[in-house]
Amino acid sequence: MAEPDRSTLTKITVNLAPRAVDALTSACARTRDTKTDTINRALVAYHLVLDLIDHGDGSLTLRNTDGSLERVHLI
Repeated sequence: MAEPDRSTLTKITVNLAPRAVDALTSACARTRDTKTDTINRALVAYHLVLDLIDHGDGSLTLRNTDGSLERVHLI
């Protein structure tokens, strides 16, 4: 199978749940990014989280601003 051409854009249609719409609206307001840019960044971040979970036994360890550590388990 040939590698996809990553220089072109792909248009898709999605149906968002109300909670996702609220999150998208909030993120766009905070960053002043477009919905498209926000969704693109969210998908890249989600992929990164999945990779980190795979390499971290299903959990992530976060360092809070006060220096404390917190283990987060994502299902």
